Amino acid sequence: MQENFGREGDGPPSARLSPRRRLRSLLSEHSVAGQVFLLQLALALVLVVAAVVVLVLQARGAGMEEARQRSVVGAQAFAHAPGTLEAIQSSDPTARLQPRAEEARKEADLDYIVVFDPKTGLRWTHPDPSLIGEHVIGSYRQGLAGKTTTSTFATSVGPAVNTTVPVKDRDGKVAGLVSVGITVRNTQERVGHQLPLLLGSAAGALALATGGAALVSRRLRRQTHGLDPAEITRMFDHHDAVLHAVREGVLIVGGDGRLLLANDEARRLLHLPEDAERRHVQELGLQPRLLALLTSGTEATDEVLPSGDRLLAVNVRPTAPYGGPAGTAVTLRDSTELRVLAGRAEEAQERLRLLYDAGMRIGTTLEVVRTAEELAEVTVPRFADIVTVELKEAVLRGQGPTGADQEAHRVVVRGLAEDSPLYPPGELLGFLPGTAMASEVARGRPVPESDLRTADRWRAQDPERARAALAHGIHSLISVPLQAGGVVLGLATFWRSGASDRFDEEDLVFAEELATRAAVSIDNARRYTREHTTAVTLQRSLLPRVLPEQSALEVAHRYLPAQAGVGGDWFDLIPLPGARVALVVGDVVGHGLYAAATMGRLRTAVHNFSALDLPPEELLGYLDELVSRIDTDRAGEDNGAGQSGERAGITGASCLYAIYDPVDGRATFGRAGHPGPALVLPDGTVTFPDVPVAPPLGLGGSLPVETAEIPLPEGSRLVLYTDGLVEGRQHDFDTGLALLRSALRGGADRTPEEVCAAVLSTMLPTRPSDDIALLVARTRLLDPARVAEWDVPSDPAAVARVRAACSRRLESWGLEDIGFTTELILSELITNAIRYGTQPIRVRLLYDRALICEVADGAATAPHLRRAALTDEGGRGLFLVAQLADRWGTRYTPNGKIIWTEQSLDAGHQEPGPGLAEDILDQWDEPAL
Repeated sequence: MQENFGREGDGPPSARLSPRRRLRSLLSEHSVAGQVFLLQLALALVLVVAAVVVLVLQARGAGMEEARQRSVVGAQAFAHAPGTLEAIQSSDPTARLQPRAEEARKEADLDYIVVFDPKTGLRWTHPDPSLIGEHVIGSYRQGLAGKTTTSTFATSVGPAVNTTVPVKDRDGKVAGLVSVGITVRNTQERVGHQLPLLLGSAAGALALATGGAALVSRRLRRQTHGLDPAEITRMFDHHDAVLHAVREGVLIVGGDGRLLLANDEARRLLHLPEDAERRHVQELGLQPRLLALLTSGTEATDEVLPSGDRLLAVNVRPTAPYGGPAGTAVTLRDSTELRVLAGRAEEAQERLRLLYDAGMRIGTTLEVVRTAEELAEVTVPRFADIVTVELKEAVLRGQGPTGADQEAHRVVVRGLAEDSPLYPPGELLGFLPGTAMASEVARGRPVPESDLRTADRWRAQDPERARAALAHGIHSLISVPLQAGGVVLGLATFWRSGASDRFDEEDLVFAEELATRAAVSIDNARRYTREHTTAVTLQRSLLPRVLPEQSALEVAHRYLPAQAGVGGDWFDLIPLPGARVALVVGDVVGHGLYAAATMGRLRTAVHNFSALDLPPEELLGYLDELVSRIDTDRAGEDNGAGQSGERAGITGASCLYAIYDPVDGRATFGRAGHPGPALVLPDGTVTFPDVPVAPPLGLGGSLPVETAEIPLPEGSRLVLYTDGLVEGRQHDFDTGLALLRSALRGGADRTPEEVCAAVLSTMLPTRPSDDIALLVARTRLLDPARVAEWDVPSDPAAVARVRAACSRRLESWGLEDIGFTTELILSELITNAIRYGTQPIRVRLLYDRALICEVADGAATAPHLRRAALTDEGGRGLFLVAQLADRWGTRYTPNGKIIWTEQSLDAGHQEPGPGLAEDILDQWDEPAL
């Protein structure tokens, strides 16, 4: 009990439950909300403390009463308990009563149960055994009289209650007295267990009261914005003054349609009566459209409505979503005087949009004339009715104009009908020397003419056309030089006619801005045109202009450079020994001069490697090494120039190389990173032969190139192309192949030229983003009657027999004129094959555009042309062959080599006389050398 009563001084629990910051904020504000909060908090605290004090006092009185009742009940219960009388009357009352008394005391939670002798006053029982037999303290006279007595007395542990009950025998005499005592502390401990609940309830009530006061104060504080009464009064006075001082009408309409508030400006604009407030808006005589807007309940933003002779911009917003009651807030603004400003703002906004569109639409291409056309397209009719643009001739060529050049070509006329009085596109125009307009344009200054009827300097240029232009309705112009970097590139003229407003000073500034932007784009296009022209010139000089004549293929070709810039695509046709032909199509990644120059190097390398008569796999291997060296050299140059990036010098190229032999009608293909060929068979069937693909050139990493040998029936059309034909922005590679198949299908009798035209008409995009190279070849076979072959044994005597057989075949072909020369050549070649070569040895004659002699043997060693000394008996055979044949050479085969010669069939060819050997030997003498 002492512990519970000790917590009364800790303060109200509500002080711990309320948020400190909020309470501190409320207490620190000298506001209406803070004062109300403090008053409510003090009142709640007083009520809670009073209730707690009353409850504690009630608890103490209840404790004393409970102690009295427990003492009486305990004493009577023990006195009247069975066996108590018998124990008292026994010979040893203590022995029988002491255990029972202690057991009953503990069970009833009493302080003591004492039974004593009424005659002597000696104790028979006591909680302290040492006091048994001692005389009881106090008077027990009423007990002897047979009455139950209860008394209160003080102890060391506080007040106590004692009750004495007599124990009577059968005769009604008092045989003993039972005295039961209990301290008030024991009963108050039980009451004390209820005090925490009592105090907690009090604390909760205080917290609830404090929270309620805080909520009320918070709402009041929000509504009064933390202001004290004086400030609130000043605030409302100020708001009222502002409300009636602003030059914008304000109306507050309640949810029932009645006018709650109207400021002075609203009364003025709407001509409201003095008693307008509290009246329904339908009774105020408003315009029907305004009245409908106020009663519709819908929002409106800057809705322009008439009110008498005024135009009002009306804004309507509901008040409920913003914390107010149901109703409408209306603002009115007189927009009559703002219409002119609004028109100017709209015009300025349109000018800004036009400038933005000009920035987005002028210069989308790198073509000079197209850029000038874009300037005209943007400005007609949004700024001018007619636009003309003249550019100097040097600009059209991509060159930088000079100041002395005063003439320009008209390239654009937009906005005029066919019967225009102005000069048409293509005319060469110039200002008269010494005139004011010529002087202004030469100095790069604009020439405005707001009234052409009085513009003498304009009329002086061409009086007749000036009169026609005026008759056509043209009334004003602005001529602005197109200049970039201080150099005049041309002239842009903006014309207005008919009912359009005349140009003013603001239009002049705007026209200069447009012309400046267009001039920059035109100058960029001019620079690009110069670079593009240089690259195209270089590229076309590197591409074959005329394909060499040959009998194996009928060939047509196309090459189209990209619009974005010259690339590195190329094609070629190279005649090879033995009536064979090599077809080449390649592509260097990228655009510009470097790609074109790299293409030229690769094309030259292909020619050089083809002169060695290399098979496709070896030729592509050498090309791969060459591109790798080019990349290495370029990377070193880039690093030396300070450029970063590991792959800055990667060129990247692809190539398809094919060799066609018209004798057996077979073609050998090899490709490195290039699209495979398309094949159109004589019946019109289109296929894409499966040719193994190697990595692109420069990335092969010395990997072997696999080839494919494909038989081609006579009349087949072989189609080689670059990826620019089948892949682009419009479709992917697979779709491009499908389109190519469709273009090649049908028309089995079409010539290669017709095939090229059909393919490009079907697949050529409007603006190619990549170069396109196309090569179409129709195969032919050499007439078997023009091919002769003999096997030669390893016997020198066989030379004469073979020579004789060759002579007869030449006679059957009608080539007797070169028979003697051919016999000499074959004699030397067959003799060398028998002497130095191995079996099998074969001789083949091909009658094509030239007579081709081939001697094949199984040895891989090749003979070399050398100069023989005077004392040498041999070593002059190849020299003799080289003198007699137009061309000769060696090519290797998987089984050995072939030494070949070509002899011209021209009528002017001189057959050697009998003294040829002596003449040759004389020329080979040491003094002649």
